[in-house]
Amino acid sequence: MANITAALVKELRDRTGLGMMECKKALGETGGDIEVAIDNLRKSGATKAAKKAGNVAAEGAILVANSEDGKSALLLEVNSQTDFVAKDANFSEFANKVAQIALANNTTDVVAISGLAYGDGMSVEEARVALVQKIGENIQVRRAVLVQGDIVATYAHGIKIGVAIALTGGDVELGRDIAMHVAASTPMVVNPTDVPADLLSREKEIYAAKARESGKPENIVEKMIEGSLKKYLAEVSLTEQAFVKDPDTTVGALAKKAGATINSFTRLEVGEGIEKKEVDFAAEVAAQVAASAK
Repeated sequence: MANITAALVKELRDRTGLGMMECKKALGETGGDIEVAIDNLRKSGATKAAKKAGNVAAEGAILVANSEDGKSALLLEVNSQTDFVAKDANFSEFANKVAQIALANNTTDVVAISGLAYGDGMSVEEARVALVQKIGENIQVRRAVLVQGDIVATYAHGIKIGVAIALTGGDVELGRDIAMHVAASTPMVVNPTDVPADLLSREKEIYAAKARESGKPENIVEKMIEGSLKKYLAEVSLTEQAFVKDPDTTVGALAKKAGATINSFTRLEVGEGIEKKEVDFAAEVAAQVAASAK
């Protein structure tokens, strides 16, 4: 077999827009002949899927996969271009299966996930390409997070938000309630002491500037700053937040009453950090009408 160099794989990837593993396989099948590989990919329709890769995929779903022993859970984000496709049965089947495969293989690396066996003789990447060809939208496996602990509980809010909680003590029901709270309240950290020092310092500067604008004595200003910081920590810390099901108790008090410690939480929401393309449909239609009138 010809030596398939990284440079050759990169060239094919640049020319077709396909994934690295797909390019490597195509070159392997042609003994390293890049032109024949491109022809074969065009015949199979794979390049059609590659063209879709340039389209922004900011919709999609968060999938939740739980281990049988209740000690591991995997959250997976799979993106599509439209919410309509995210609710399609073919998309859902693919995304859920990939989440289960990633959990079974204990991996969160999306490149590694793409090379895992999907079934029917296909890898996850090959199944993704086939789905893009079938549906006609860019579909991407974006990220995965594995959560492990003595007790791991999960909650999915529709297909848009997924949460996993790791506890010591307590039970799954408690964990699910706290996960539901996280989905609704979006805390930053578990405990106030977990807030990064640099962030806390910046917040203190802001509160100090606002407090000194009041013109009050310095000792009063210091108390105002202290009060603002305390309020801020209560807002961003899971254990200090008022529990959504019972606002008279904090999440920390709820856990303590059940003999549980919250070790960590992960909250994923579809499209976080993806820059969406803003489309002005009125302007687009106007431009089309103007063009047709010429």
